[in-house]
Amino acid sequence: MWWPFSSSKNSDEPSAPTRQDRQKCWESRDAYFSCLDNVGVVKAGDEKSKGSNVCASEGKGYEENCAKSWIEYFNQRRVITDAQKNRLAQTKTQAENAKR
Repeated sequence: MWWPFSSSKNSDEPSAPTRQDRQKCWESRDAYFSCLDNVGVVKAGDEKSKGSNVCASEGKGYEENCAKSWIEYFNQRRVITDAQKNRLAQTKTQAENAKR
């Protein structure tokens, strides 16, 4: 979603998102990511291989309410966070095994 254009300075420059715009984006993101969690998908877009309409409405809301650059960032952070969580779990297991 591109936010409304500003009429004050330059009509070619989009205005900054409002607090309500950001809140709507975050709520849409959270709903979409929750759906992905429910079907066991980490990388956004991979849910299409799970079924035809899995998370379709949530994904549509996410794309409508968030700027493309935000979507790219949130999707990358989701994958990175999941990989980090797995590495931390492995490190904890190795540390526990080393104590024995």
